[in-house]
Amino acid sequence: MTYSKELISLIFPNDLLSPEALEAQYPKRDIPHGAIVTRFAPSPTGFIHIGGVYIAVLGKDLTYHSNGVFFIRIEDTDQKRKVDDSKTQFNTTFKYFGIESDENDSNSIYGPFTQSKRANIYLAYVKKLMEKNRAYPCFCTKEMLEEQTNEQKEAKVDLGYYGKWAKCSRLSEQQIKQKIDAGEPYVIRFRCNGDDNTVEFEDKIKGTIGLKNNINDIVILKSSSEETRLPTYHLAHPIDDHLMGVNLVLRADEWLPSVPLHFQLFDALEFERLPYAHIAPIMKLDGSSKRKLSKRKDPEASVGYYMENGYPSKAVTAYLKSLANSRLLDATIDECLSAQIMLDEMPKAGALLDITKLNHISSNYIATLTNKEIGLEFKKWALAYDMDLYNVIEKDFDYVCSAIDTDRINDGKIRKDLSKWSDYKKVFGYFHNELFNYLEITDERFENISIATIKQVLGDFALHYAENLENDSWMEVLQTVAKNAGFAINNQEYKKEPEKFKGKLSDAIKIIRIALTGSANGLNLHEVCKTIGSIEIKNRISHVIN
Repeated sequence: MTYSKELISLIFPNDLLSPEALEAQYPKRDIPHGAIVTRFAPSPTGFIHIGGVYIAVLGKDLTYHSNGVFFIRIEDTDQKRKVDDSKTQFNTTFKYFGIESDENDSNSIYGPFTQSKRANIYLAYVKKLMEKNRAYPCFCTKEMLEEQTNEQKEAKVDLGYYGKWAKCSRLSEQQIKQKIDAGEPYVIRFRCNGDDNTVEFEDKIKGTIGLKNNINDIVILKSSSEETRLPTYHLAHPIDDHLMGVNLVLRADEWLPSVPLHFQLFDALEFERLPYAHIAPIMKLDGSSKRKLSKRKDPEASVGYYMENGYPSKAVTAYLKSLANSRLLDATIDECLSAQIMLDEMPKAGALLDITKLNHISSNYIATLTNKEIGLEFKKWALAYDMDLYNVIEKDFDYVCSAIDTDRINDGKIRKDLSKWSDYKKVFGYFHNELFNYLEITDERFENISIATIKQVLGDFALHYAENLENDSWMEVLQTVAKNAGFAINNQEYKKEPEKFKGKLSDAIKIIRIALTGSANGLNLHEVCKTIGSIEIKNRISHVIN
């Protein structure tokens, strides 16, 4: 059956460009041999999953190393589930992780890069499919389809809209016109003409795959309403990727079963089939078993988790690349970031997300930065996520850099206290009066030490401490303070007669450290005191003993 021009004009606007005109409007890309053109295509229906950033990082890397093109296309055809602030969140995410699009509506002829703005392009190709009798209107209601599904379940046959179950596929042109004239809503379905054969193809990651062919006449245009005549993903994908010059489709492997259908659509639209690389999902340990990282259950599934906690984007990128190619697991940050991703080395099963490993990579990365670079990055993070902290930093940025530099190189090794910017308060917060919680003499952190001993140690230390003490003089002060309070100044004499002393030198020093930092351990206390300064040292001690 061939539909008449009269019927087709009832369904489609008369001012649509022809597919031939669209082909001319979107010419073949002039790119170097071997250059990869691919896209990241998020849907604005909620936050971006870290798995989406994973795919985008791989796409960006592949195009960079091949002198190709990476672009972002917003797939917003599901208008009912669209979240209003998604665009802002997307832009923040793309910028944070360095996966911004090479092309956009202002610098490329291949746009628009938002699907809802491409509605007439899809209509032009749906019209072409109807003219070829590869598409038809379907007037089945939701209730009718549910009833049919129940019948199929009772008959124990495959569920779907196919063969004898595809009722609207056999409507005459007159019946279709009558229903349209009566104002009955409809969708457009693809007439797949599929059989039960196995479809074999070569996936760039998973290798040779055989899948059952598609036999369903799936919906390709969702509504007959003028305001919402948008396609399903199944139709938009081949049209957009063909016209926009994509030559490699990177996507999650949940779409793997759809490949036979998409090949049918490529063929029906007279497009060249595109190669696919289906990426296994990021997994998480749940007890002794693995499961997919869940948006509902796992906070680390959201990109917001990494931004709000302040993981440096380069560290996250390096970690994601190491999940894709395990040879990069032990590489340095620079080696990992500059290495080329190889699709044939990617895991066929899901890679396991390990936050402990990410923390290790991140702390190694931060250790390569200068104290000023750390301060600037930390300040930028605080401006976005902790304004109270930002105000403290902004007041005296040089002091922040001094705090970060305190005891940074210890015994020739760089300390790795920070794995993310949100660690700053925990590691360096006590350097700032505004962030430090002044202690009372009854604070449990002093454990079982008597009030008289605490007062004597702290009072004596405040009396003897002076700015710019050299190491030898510093130790003399500590030994004097400890000895006056009844502590052994060397371990040997303590071991010999422990009953004569209140404790060792280290126990006396611990009292000072707790009073000044709120913790029993941490950075070199001499260096801490130099940074804090004698005035604040005496303030903190005075607060405890008074």
